[in-house]
Amino acid sequence: MAAIVGHVKSQPNPSWQELINLFEADSRRRILLGKVRSSTFDRYQFETLEFSEFLRERGVRLLAQIDRPFIEQFKVWRMERVRKRSKFVGAKSLVLSAAILHRVFAFAAENDMLSKNPVRLEGRPGGEPDRGSQPFKPGELRKLREYAEPDSLAFELLRWTGLRGSDAVALTWAEVDFEGREIERVTQKRGKRAVVPIHTELLFALEAERERRKPNPWERVLLNPETGKPFTRPRLYHRIMALGRRSGVANANPHRFRDSLAVEMLCRGATPYDVAKVLGDTIDTVEKHYAIRAGASGACAAYHGVQFGSRKTGHDSGTIRKKNGTSAMKLAGEPVSRILSAVRRGPRFASRLASAQRDDHSSRSRIALGLKQPTRGSQQTLLRVFAYGLGQPSPPI
Repeated sequence: MAAIVGHVKSQPNPSWQELINLFEADSRRRILLGKVRSSTFDRYQFETLEFSEFLRERGVRLLAQIDRPFIEQFKVWRMERVRKRSKFVGAKSLVLSAAILHRVFAFAAENDMLSKNPVRLEGRPGGEPDRGSQPFKPGELRKLREYAEPDSLAFELLRWTGLRGSDAVALTWAEVDFEGREIERVTQKRGKRAVVPIHTELLFALEAERERRKPNPWERVLLNPETGKPFTRPRLYHRIMALGRRSGVANANPHRFRDSLAVEMLCRGATPYDVAKVLGDTIDTVEKHYAIRAGASGACAAYHGVQFGSRKTGHDSGTIRKKNGTSAMKLAGEPVSRILSAVRRGPRFASRLASAQRDDHSSRSRIALGLKQPTRGSQQTLLRVFAYGLGQPSPPI
């Protein structure tokens, strides 16, 4: 009868809010199944709230009103908001923002709420290791330490553990082993166990805080000095950024401490396995984001008192020179110690090494298989790394 009279069944026209309700319910289900981290869901919520604010300003409610040109307008709006907060992180935030929004609209398409995903990606988050946070210079760390009060404990914890902000604010006293002088925690992002030797500076700060508060094991280590309540990740970010402003250090976001610790360890002779174990990360990530950067950025000169290609050193003896007849292609298949040695020779050689490691001569599989357990030498190296402060010359490794 409907066909005879020409009746057309009305198609549902879902709203953005209906999509968000379904997406959040599905995300919570995936969190319970262990497929998504709660910290990832928090980041998704932040971006969807930003897009909701943009929709409110434009008077848009239905998904049918959202097309690709509209999304491109949002990207411009989003970057302007990011730049008002910090001029350093616009590009990085846009890539991540577009990726999150693309995932949300992909969910809408999968559930027949849209026929086509209107979001165009701007790149792969984390796909460009040269972007984003950079290691602090020794002088910047000294300035941050000088002006750290009343955030000295947060500074020492980030400085000497390399914990991500989400893990730093969630750290409990039960995860701090004073007898073994280690911090052991399963990271929120990757679910990997990080085992961090407690540096002397951090140990003093933790002991003083424990004596002052006499906390229970389940209590959080970091408290907001203004409220006396546990830090949230955004509040820790703002406190450390404020520390940077009063000390004259630009873009002092918490993740830069992670970069600094990783590069310093590599420069002092630690292996990618050592760094991955401390950071709770993968060897692949350490090689991709930190090992090449340690050589290409010239950061190792600050830790050893040398310049690339120089024959004389400040404190340590020895010369950083390329061995005769050693090519980047040949070295890319060699053990990690030789790879890192080559990385320190200079930006040009590090670049050739990076290209060589992309070929079939990569040592990555050999690293993963050969460094499942730390050797006695790597443990001693790790102790040396944590026994000397940044900017102070370390003993020969």
